[in-house]
Amino acid sequence: MEPSKPTHTPKPRPAVPPSNLNPLLPEPEGDADLDVLPLQRFFPSTSRQFYTICAASLLLLATVTYVAWPSEPDIKFVRLRLDRIRIRTKPCLLIDISLFLKVKVINADLYSMDYEALDVAIGYRGKALGHVRSQHGHVRALGSSYVDAEVELDGVEVLSDAVLLLEDLAKGTVPLDTITLVEGRLGVLFFGFDLKVKVSCEILVNTNNQTIAQHDCYAEVKSDKQVHISSEDSDKLAS
Repeated sequence: MEPSKPTHTPKPRPAVPPSNLNPLLPEPEGDADLDVLPLQRFFPSTSRQFYTICAASLLLLATVTYVAWPSEPDIKFVRLRLDRIRIRTKPCLLIDISLFLKVKVINADLYSMDYEALDVAIGYRGKALGHVRSQHGHVRALGSSYVDAEVELDGVEVLSDAVLLLEDLAKGTVPLDTITLVEGRLGVLFFGFDLKVKVSCEILVNTNNQTIAQHDCYAEVKSDKQVHISSEDSDKLAS
C-alpha cells in the first residue's frame, strides 16, 4: 500500500488594486464592480453656443436699430432762378423781387413722411422782406418729392438799411438771404416723429444782368448738423 502523496494547495495571489484607485483607500466590500471616472473639468458646449447666440443677437439688434432709426429728410435745391429785381428810389426806397425755387425733398428712411408746408422767406442783411408758403405734400419711404415755390415781392419798403442798399446798388450786386423751412411728420406704424429742416442761403444778385452771381447754402437740422452746398453748384441752380 503506497503512502499518500501530500497535496499542495496553491496560495491565493494578493489582489492588485486597479490603477485608477488609490491603494491607500480600503477596498469596497462585496463583489460589486465599481467604475471610477477620472476627475476632469466640465465645460458644456451649450454654454459656448449660448454666448455665441447672445453676441449675434446683440449685433443684429444694433444693426436693425441703426438702419431703422428715423432721420431728418434731406433738402436740395434743384433750381434757383431770379426772374426780376428792381430797386426804386421814388417816392421812397422800394424793392421788387421775383424769385423761383425748385426744391427736392429726399426721404431716406424706411417710413413715409408727410410735410405740412414749405415756407420760403427772403431778407436783406438779416431783415425780412417777405415770404411765401407752398402746399403740403407726401414723400414715400426711400423716395423723393419736388416742390416749386415762387416768391413775388412788389414795393417792399426798405428804411433801416437804405444807405447800404444804395451802396450795393451802385456796386451792381445786392446780397439777399433766403430761408427755406420744411416741417413734417414721419409715420412709424401708430407712432410719429416731428421733423424740421431749415436751409439758409446767401445769394449775391447781379442787378445789371438780373442773374445770381454767387450762392451758398447750409441745411440745419435738429441735431445741429450742417450740410454745406458749395457755391460751385450756383451755375447749375441758376440755369
